[in-house]
Amino acid sequence: MDMNAGDDDYVYDEASGEWVSASDAATEARAGGIEVRDAVGNLLADGDQVTLIKDLKVKGAGQTLKRGTLIKSIRLTGDDQEIDCRYEGIKGLVLRAEFVKKRQD
Repeated sequence: MDMNAGDDDYVYDEASGEWVSASDAATEARAGGIEVRDAVGNLLADGDQVTLIKDLKVKGAGQTLKRGTLIKSIRLTGDDQEIDCRYEGIKGLVLRAEFVKKRQD
């Protein structure tokens, strides 16, 4: 499978042992009843905005994301503790839900 074939990101599905598009994994997660909750128990969904609750060193990027950093438009990955994020300068950023708090507007 050519991982660079399109703009869609891929995640590894441990159950099937295959790479699937992140959007398919998120749809499966919602259908399967997986709930992703932030550090204080708020239910997260695709498109939510979150803030970091602690400084996090990003492996491979050589930088640290500081506490209070706003991450816009998250995507669920199909794992109950991981969320896919976009942040400038860091490609393929995946954060643990225990380190974020949902931003209430």
